[in-house]
Amino acid sequence: MKIELTEQQYRYLLDLVYIGNWVINSTREDDRIKEYDQVESLVFSHCLQHKMSKLVELYQGELIPSRAFADGGIHEAIENYEDIVFYEILAEELALKDMDGEPLTRENYSALMERIDAYMAEFSQHGTDNISVDLDE
Repeated sequence: MKIELTEQQYRYLLDLVYIGNWVINSTREDDRIKEYDQVESLVFSHCLQHKMSKLVELYQGELIPSRAFADGGIHEAIENYEDIVFYEILAEELALKDMDGEPLTRENYSALMERIDAYMAEFSQHGTDNISVDLDE
C-alpha cells in the first residue's frame, strides 16, 4: 500500500499515530500490544527521509518517537482530552446517581441531560473543588 501525503499531513499523521498508540498501550505496562508499537515505529521511521530526524530516536533496536517529539506539546493535547472525558463521565455518573437507579427512558432523557449540563457547568466554573466524598457510608 502506498499513501501520498504532504509534509504537513505526514506531520499530523505522526501526532495521530502517537496518540493512538498512547491510548492503546500507555496503561498496559509489560502487556503492550506490540503490533501497534511496530506500526508506530514504521510510520516514525519515515521521519529520517523527511528532514524530521529530531522526531525519532533509536531505542533497543527500534525507532520510536523521540523525547523532543513527546515533549513538544503532544501530551498537552492528550491531557486536554482526558480532562474533558473525565468531567463528562463524572457528570453523567453523578446525574444517573441523582436519578436513584431509575433506568434511562425517552421520558427522563431530558431530565438526565439537564443534570449533566448542570454538573458540567459546575465543573467548568469550579473544577472538582466542590466535590466531596463521604467515606463513612
